[in-house]
Amino acid sequence: MKSLLLVIDLQKSFINENTKYLIDRINNLVNSSMYDYVIFTKFISKINSIWVKKLNYMGCLSDEDREIVLDTKDKMIFEKDVYTAYSKKLVDYIKSNNIDVIYLCGIDTECCVLKTAFDLFENGYDVKVLRDYSASTHGMESNNYILDVIGRSIGRDNVI
Repeated sequence: MKSLLLVIDLQKSFINENTKYLIDRINNLVNSSMYDYVIFTKFISKINSIWVKKLNYMGCLSDEDREIVLDTKDKMIFEKDVYTAYSKKLVDYIKSNNIDVIYLCGIDTECCVLKTAFDLFENGYDVKVLRDYSASTHGMESNNYILDVIGRSIGRDNVI
């Protein structure tokens, strides 16, 4: 069985007191030999985006804010301008590499991790959310609540 570790939006804009502990954890995970493939996602916003217009969110507008906070080495980086990492490019990558299981980790659990988990699950993929490698910029209470929601929605045994 081939596995993919999908690291979602581990970017400077999303690192705060509630998420900074993930950097070393995910770095260790990425540098382990536990997964056959590793992909990073990078959220890109623009000044005329819905994120700015509707949510007044000013993060990820500059290259510095968009920067992934650990060395991605030779790993692929998929840019996105929506919550989900699910895309034709990701589906093509999964198919061409015969990936059986997708492990998710990263930031923010309540939006990008959740939406990606739901989209993968609804499209028939075996997806696992890594509890100790996902975080919310809003804190542990929010993170734990959303992990419970994800577990109820895609199966408790899929939040590990």
